[in-house]
Amino acid sequence: MDVLFENFGFRALWTPELLIGLAVVGIVYFLMITKWRHRFKSSTPVGLKQRIYFILALIALYIGWGSPLYLAGHIMISYHMTQMVFAYFIATPLFLLGTPTWFLQAFIERFRSPMTERIFRVIWSPIAALFLFNGLFSFYHVPLMFDTLMQAVVLHSLYEYLLLFTALLMWWHMIAPLPNAFPLSDLRRVGYIFANGILITPACALIIFAGAPLYQTYTDPTVWANVMAFCLPAGAEVPLSLFSGPNSFTFLEARMDQQLAGVLMKIMQEIAYGITIGYVFKQWLTKEKQQDGELTISDIPTASR
Repeated sequence: MDVLFENFGFRALWTPELLIGLAVVGIVYFLMITKWRHRFKSSTPVGLKQRIYFILALIALYIGWGSPLYLAGHIMISYHMTQMVFAYFIATPLFLLGTPTWFLQAFIERFRSPMTERIFRVIWSPIAALFLFNGLFSFYHVPLMFDTLMQAVVLHSLYEYLLLFTALLMWWHMIAPLPNAFPLSDLRRVGYIFANGILITPACALIIFAGAPLYQTYTDPTVWANVMAFCLPAGAEVPLSLFSGPNSFTFLEARMDQQLAGVLMKIMQEIAYGITIGYVFKQWLTKEKQQDGELTISDIPTASR
């Protein structure tokens, strides 16, 4: 990482506009759960754990979209995949866990209408969410699509926001932040998580088992220079020495870097889904205990005297 700090300035490395935007989101969140909480029907105090989840979500999204890792992701695809893990497999579920249920309920009620009911009945269904995120994720990693988006900053940003939205849809059915909204049974939620793991596998396999580097972004100096130009302030010179040569940032051959990227994505995705399955089982057991009732001292009949 030292090479990046030597060749790039503060704005390119730290994306201050994103940092400010996420800080504003954090301030609004804390105002909402404290000063403005009385405006929401049936609102309750938000615990420390939930607040920490939301802060961690903001940090994870910043790491994925705005930290030096984002810049490194334009030089090595393994860093790029790590960015995607932070944005779509760490930040997204943490946002859902950190947002109070009374806010989610109020948000749904605020925009509920016959038209939105029809729209959300389609896009918010588990099947649609399952195929939307995994389909867009796989399409993103088709070489032509990837290289095109990486050289079109506006399209790339729009695609990232679209991926984030579809990731929220997908994680909604895993986390179930509102059990009564678009519900799946606990057993189906586990199956849903496994289905997500299966559908993302082809994209990872394409990257891991390809016989040659797939992306011109990381192999063609002209394409790479175009991509890097979008990360720098207007008029700044692209440091071509980072692409190849003794001062190159890359420490792996392009194909090995690509294979590592696919392996990282698959492993980190499996870890995230494995933790989520544990979370679902915990909720499942809690519900079973509540339904069956736990034996307490007051339940034990006293002996007659």
